[in-house]
Amino acid sequence: MPTNTPVVEAINVKKTYMLGKVPVEALRGVNFHVAAGDFVSILGPSGSGKSTMLNLIGALDKPTSGQLLIDGVDIGTLSDNQLSELRLKIGFVFQFFNLIPRLTARDNVELAMSIAGVSKSQRRKHAVELLENVGLKDRINHKPAELSGGQQQRVAIARALANNPKFLLLDEPTGNVDSKTAAEVLSLLKKLNTEDGVSIIMVTHDEKLAKQARRTVKMFDGEICADEANGQ
Repeated sequence: MPTNTPVVEAINVKKTYMLGKVPVEALRGVNFHVAAGDFVSILGPSGSGKSTMLNLIGALDKPTSGQLLIDGVDIGTLSDNQLSELRLKIGFVFQFFNLIPRLTARDNVELAMSIAGVSKSQRRKHAVELLENVGLKDRINHKPAELSGGQQQRVAIARALANNPKFLLLDEPTGNVDSKTAAEVLSLLKKLNTEDGVSIIMVTHDEKLAKQARRTVKMFDGEICADEANGQ
């Protein structure tokens, strides 16, 4: 269940890009927060600002003005190296699985921990635990080409959890799988949220998918137009 502690907080966040010499306001003063243990979807059509919000929450970009706090840290004050370190606290899951084809499921998960400096013995043990937790106990030594789309997304989720992130950040996580597999992925995400307390932020244009979260933040034209519980 959500707590009062925010893992992400946006305070009057604005983001302006230059299109040639023309300023384009991608975000126009956004305010919202995501509590630890929550499952929030950010919903909006193309051009609504949700992709810009994804980049900010992922510490991939900084606001033009306002504050975007990740785990209490204002990303606007950080250097590029500090932003890189902060990104280790975020578990990224994308529409396309981005697994390394020549590596097994376990090796793909281990690689995330290797980058973070975790010892080999710890990496191996934790990777197996994570893959078992996402229902891939019998696929640990399989390579991506030997896995279904849903299984590959499960590996990607296990990899995202490898370094015990403060939250999972998902970008259209079911956009590259069929409807049955999408339902299985959503079921896994709900399990991780309700049983393991994993905080989840999911960016999508799909209203049906967004309603699977506990709460939906709706964006339009660079602003938040609604922030509502989904009544689950």
